[in-house]
Amino acid sequence: MSGISGDHGRLRYQRGSLEEYAEVDRPLRLEFEFNPASMTRTRSVSLRTGNAPGTRGGYDFAGRSEVPRASQGISLEPESFTVTVLLDATDRMNAGEEPASRLGVQPELDTLRSMLEPKVQGADGQRTLAALGQGGARAFARHEFASVLLFRWGPHHLPVFMTQAQVEVSDWLPSLYPYRARATLTLQVIESRNEFYGEEIKRQFRTALRQEEGPQAT
Repeated sequence: MSGISGDHGRLRYQRGSLEEYAEVDRPLRLEFEFNPASMTRTRSVSLRTGNAPGTRGGYDFAGRSEVPRASQGISLEPESFTVTVLLDATDRMNAGEEPASRLGVQPELDTLRSMLEPKVQGADGQRTLAALGQGGARAFARHEFASVLLFRWGPHHLPVFMTQAQVEVSDWLPSLYPYRARATLTLQVIESRNEFYGEEIKRQFRTALRQEEGPQAT
């Protein structure tokens, strides 16, 4: 899954992004170089045959026309995937850019944390982070909501919830702001009738069906 392209003899990484999908003036956004050695995508189904006699792993069937019968009791679980992205301010620091020279990748790390925080919508339309109260695991209150994020990379444009962010910082500035970190993100696809997921499913089937067209397909 290469994201490298040529640029006057240099290697350039494909860029990906996570952007908050919200009616606000400045949605949270994180852009990153993304060329992982691997991406783990998980899709599973749950099988339930109840107390149907003589069945294990699916209902009885005697031919292709009875496939719908065989698949009774199956439910599809939402897809999730885990990606690791590198956050590195070295090039921007060498170019003398602010705030990279002063803050390193701290703004990117704070963006990730803010994407996980519950939000509230004020009367004037302003969205703010919700207070966490006593901390620890808790359900969102009725007036709080999680960020819906759009994950973009290559052909993929998926609506997701971020369910976990694990950050490993490897280098710090003298001010103790980090300038290089690796973030492992767990994302769950929002599989509903939203326009983004619908287009992803259409793209997926178009690509899958091209295999049937043979090597002459264009």
